[in-house]
Amino acid sequence: MTTVDLGKLPRWDLSNIYTSLESEAFKKAIAHLNQQTNDVDARLVSQKVGRTQELMPALDDSQVKNAIDGYLVRMNSALRLYETLYAYVQSFVTTDSYNNTAKRLESELELVAVRLRKLEVRFQGWLGLVANKLPSMLKQEGQTMTHGFYLQETADQSRYLMTEAEESLAAELELSGGNAWSKLQGTIWSQLTVPFERKGKVEKLPITAIINLGHDSDPEIRKRAYEVELAAWETVREPLASCLNGIKGFVITLNKRRGRVDALHHALDQARIDRDTLETMFRAIQNSFPVFRRYLRAKAKRLGHDSLPWWDLQAPVGKNERRYSWDEARRFILTQFRTFSERLANLAQRAFDKNWLDAEPRDGKRGGAFCMEVPAADESRILSNFDGSLDEVSTLAHELGHAFHNECQVGKTTLQKRTPMTLAETASTFNEILITNAALASASSPEEELSILETRLMGVTQVNVDIYSRFLFEKEVFEQREKSELSADDFCEIMLRNQRAAYGDGLDGRYLHKYMWAWKPHYYSTTLSFYNFPYAFGLLFGTGLYAVYQDRGRSFVSDYESLLADTGEATPAELAARFGIDIRKPDFWDSSLKIIAEQIKRYLEL
Repeated sequence: MTTVDLGKLPRWDLSNIYTSLESEAFKKAIAHLNQQTNDVDARLVSQKVGRTQELMPALDDSQVKNAIDGYLVRMNSALRLYETLYAYVQSFVTTDSYNNTAKRLESELELVAVRLRKLEVRFQGWLGLVANKLPSMLKQEGQTMTHGFYLQETADQSRYLMTEAEESLAAELELSGGNAWSKLQGTIWSQLTVPFERKGKVEKLPITAIINLGHDSDPEIRKRAYEVELAAWETVREPLASCLNGIKGFVITLNKRRGRVDALHHALDQARIDRDTLETMFRAIQNSFPVFRRYLRAKAKRLGHDSLPWWDLQAPVGKNERRYSWDEARRFILTQFRTFSERLANLAQRAFDKNWLDAEPRDGKRGGAFCMEVPAADESRILSNFDGSLDEVSTLAHELGHAFHNECQVGKTTLQKRTPMTLAETASTFNEILITNAALASASSPEEELSILETRLMGVTQVNVDIYSRFLFEKEVFEQREKSELSADDFCEIMLRNQRAAYGDGLDGRYLHKYMWAWKPHYYSTTLSFYNFPYAFGLLFGTGLYAVYQDRGRSFVSDYESLLADTGEATPAELAARFGIDIRKPDFWDSSLKIIAEQIKRYLEL
C-alpha cells in the first residue's frame, strides 16, 4: 500500500470555553455550579418536595405545578453548566491520562454529579407520588407542558427507586465503587504500550495503534499485531477482571434493591423499547447470519485462507490503495454532506475550521472515537484516532453525525434532550451510509468498488454479528456474576463461546479474540449496561431511514432533522411511525437487512 502523509492531525481546541483548567473563569464556573446545586436543593426543601407521603395533602395543584416549574428551571440550568464543565475536563482526561490536575477536577465534578443525582432522585420519588396530578398540569402553559414527556417518563420510572436514603447512599458509593473501577480500566488501557517491529525498526506503540494495525495491508503485520495485542492483554488481565467483576456486581446489587427483573430490564427502559422489540430485532439478525457468514468465508478465500482468522477480520480487500490525508478526508466528507443537507455540511465545516476534532493517536489518549456535547457553547468535540483509511473517514463522518444530532437539538433544555441510545446512533449511522454510497458511486474500477464494499461490510458485520456476540457475552456475565465472581479465564471462555455462537463457520474457531472484554469501555459502566444492542438498532434504523430518503428525496431532510430534534421527547416507536416504520414487526428489520444482503451479494459477484 502506498504510504500517505496524513498531514498534521488536529488536536481539539476548547479555549473558547475556558482558557485553562487553572483559569479564573473556570474556577468561578465551578463555584457557580455549586451555588446552583445549592439553589436546587433549597428550592426542593422550601416546596416540600420529597418522598414523604404525609406532605402530600398539604400541597394543592398550584403548589405542585409551581414546585415542578421551579425545579425544571433550576435543574436545567445546573445540568447545562455541569455538562459543560465535565466535557471541558474530559477533553484533558481522555487525551492525556497522565494529567493529574484533570483527574482531580474530574473527581471534584463527580462529587457535584452525586449531589445532582440525589436531587433528581428526590424529585423523581416525589413526582411519582403526585403523578395523578400530571395529566391536567401537562395541558397548562409553562415549563410543565414543555417537559411533558420527561415528567411522565420520570414519574413512571419512580417505581424502581429505593428509599431516598438508600438512593443517596448508592450515589455516594458510586464514586468509590463502580465509577472507580471504570476509571481504572480506562487508565490501564490508555497507558498500555507495546514494542512492535516494522521495517527493521522497533517502536513502542500505544495499544490503540496496535489495534489499528488490524487494517494494515501487510498480512504479516496484521498477524503479529494480533499476537502482540493478545500478549499485552495477558499482562493486565487480572486488574481488568477485577474492574469488570466490581462493576457488574455493583449493578446486580442495585438492580435487585430497585426491583428490576434483571440488568436488561433497566437497559430496555433506558432505550425506550420493550423486550419484544429487542427480541424481534435479534431474531431478524440471527436469521441473517448465513448471509454474513457467506461474506466472511468469501473474504477468507480472497485472503488465501480456508477459514478467516480474527487478525484478518478487519483486513483490506481489493487493490484500492487509496489512503486519505487529513485534508482529503475533510474535503470528501464536506462534499458528500453538502449533497444531502447544507445544514449538515455547515456544521461539519465549523467542526473542521474551529478545531472541534482531536484525531492524533498518542500515548495516554483513549482509543476508539466518540463525540461529546459542550452545552454552554452549543458545540461538540470529537475524538478519533485517524490512520488515513476509508474506515477512519467513515468514523469521522459517524462522529460528525452525533455532532449534527446535537446541533438539531440546540434550543432544547438539557432534560428535553435526553436521548436513548437506540436513537443516539441514528444520525451517525446515516452519515456512514452517505459516505459509503458516495465512495461506491465514484469507484473507478471493480477492484476499488470491492475495497469500498469491504470497508462497509466490515462495519455492518461488527454492528450485527459482533454486537450480538457482545450482547450474549454481557448477558451471560450478569447471570454468572450473580452467583460468584468470575476469573479472567472465565471472561475469556464466555467471550470465545459467544463469538463462536455469533460468527459460526464465518471465522476460524482457533483464532478468535478472547480479550475483547478487556478493552471495550462499553462493559465498564454502572449506569449503562448492554451498551451493544443500541448499535445494531441504530444501524438498521438508520438504514431504513436512508431507504425512505432515497424514495422521498429532498422533502425527507426537514422531517429527518425534526426527528433528531425530538429524540429526547418521544419513544423510538413513535418517531419511527412518522416515517411509516413499525419497529415492533419483523418486516422493518428484515427490509433493512435485505439492503445489506444486496451489498454482500454484490461483494460476492466481484
